[in-house]
Amino acid sequence: MERIYFKIEIDAPKEKVWDILLGETSYPKWTAVFAEGSRAITDWQAGSKVFFVNAEGDGMASKIAEHMPNEYISIQHLGFYKNGVEDYESEEAKKWGDVFENYKLSTKDGKSLLSVEMDTNEEYKSYFEEKWPLALEKVKELAEEA
Repeated sequence: MERIYFKIEIDAPKEKVWDILLGETSYPKWTAVFAEGSRAITDWQAGSKVFFVNAEGDGMASKIAEHMPNEYISIQHLGFYKNGVEDYESEEAKKWGDVFENYKLSTKDGKSLLSVEMDTNEEYKSYFEEKWPLALEKVKELAEEA
């Protein structure tokens, strides 16, 4: 696995940016870049399960490894979620046990700095390198709306 990094400066308070990242109605708007109709099923609390699913309800089974509101959230991807069933034991699912996706938010000169780091393999690296900048631009757009 390789860790890749992305960042963006947003002219909005970090609390607003955080709400856009994790909000029930805003999360599907910025993650549509990855998969139309995607959503997160979770309470976003440290230790909680989270299912990142597409429009059909299938996707990743993960957990919130750490959560410091308005500053940092770490998500550990553990396996798959398909047809309402969690899969942590298949060979494909076992590849995801040490994969993290982390979001950091800070303030500089009155603006929010959002950085994302995630683990990926060569198979998905170019996909994420294409999609993450688009997703972060959407977060920026949503956060900077009046």
